[in-house]
Amino acid sequence: MPNDNFETIAIRLQTERSQYKEHSVPLYLTSSYKFDDAEEMRALFANEKEGNVYSRYANPNTTELIEKMAALEGAQTGWVTATGMAALFTTFAAFLAAGDHVLSSRSVFGSTHQLLNNIFPKWNISYSYADLDKKEQWENGIQENTKMIFVETPSNPGIDIIDLEWIGALAKKHGILLVVDNCFATPYLQQPLKYGADLSIHSATKFIDGQGRTLGGIILGSDELIRQIEGFARHSGPAMSPFNAWILSKSLETLAVRMDRHCENALKVANFLEAREEIKQVRYPFLPSHPQYDIAKKQMKQGGGIVTLVINGGGAAAGRFMDRLKMFSISANLGDTRSIATHPATSTHSKLTEEQRLEVGIEQGTVRLSIGLEHIDDIIADISQALQVD
Repeated sequence: MPNDNFETIAIRLQTERSQYKEHSVPLYLTSSYKFDDAEEMRALFANEKEGNVYSRYANPNTTELIEKMAALEGAQTGWVTATGMAALFTTFAAFLAAGDHVLSSRSVFGSTHQLLNNIFPKWNISYSYADLDKKEQWENGIQENTKMIFVETPSNPGIDIIDLEWIGALAKKHGILLVVDNCFATPYLQQPLKYGADLSIHSATKFIDGQGRTLGGIILGSDELIRQIEGFARHSGPAMSPFNAWILSKSLETLAVRMDRHCENALKVANFLEAREEIKQVRYPFLPSHPQYDIAKKQMKQGGGIVTLVINGGGAAAGRFMDRLKMFSISANLGDTRSIATHPATSTHSKLTEEQRLEVGIEQGTVRLSIGLEHIDDIIADISQALQVD
């Protein structure tokens, strides 16, 4: 590449072409590949020669997506999976064994809670939680058998932030793998590997796709670590389809301009909501009132597209607000061009107990807003009329 500017890499780093010299990367919809002879088949399966052998392992479209995402995130390489949760499960399963312990941020996605709380304990993998803003909990939470530290920053849906440089140094001091869920920020706004993370994970379903079309997960890191991911994933099968990889690679070409608008709109919405008496609390990384504002400004380019609020009046008030929205979609997804409202207590985090939800800052009045790309005047007008009390 002639330079290392994010936007240029996202558009111009296109590695796969056929003999037809396409301007746009073509789709490679094939499950398998032909070999010139028996010796080539042997050499490919023995990893003595590079090439494609089966699309569960690799495909020109998934390879291109990996190479582009690695360049954007500052990683050596990566792996792609069918969904974001498949990326997370694959990472846990590739590095953890019976008797190991995971120290995780308390505020994480609901399905991540399910993995840690209910699934991994069946295999004698234990866990404990720490609050992102309480360093002593992280320091005291490390056990002799702690093999992984896992954090979401910004977290879902509380928009909590952790100092990546600090947690990276802590993990390195103890020789523990640091895995960061970078879904809310995307590589455009935050690059955890530069602050000491070992692996960065994305649900590409969200802002990377950006249009609510497809599913995907991405794991990024060093050649050494991704080889271990590959060793597990090739045989357990959480593969991304070539079609989805093609869509996501094309989506990266507009990621920067989309995130600029998401962030611009979200900051204006956050400022608007903070001045409303109906609102008990607003969480957005680039609001000066955010408790980790200084950390967010240090490690994030902008504040992202998610605004989380707590409405006075609890669940009933939150329900009325959502029901009155006219333009916003009520959905459990996020990162779409279209603005979305979600009630975490009854959707994404509904499987947690009320006590567990309160521990991660989810009240009945909590609403997560994914701010889209519509005109800001229309977004704010819809929120404003939905907050009106008859």
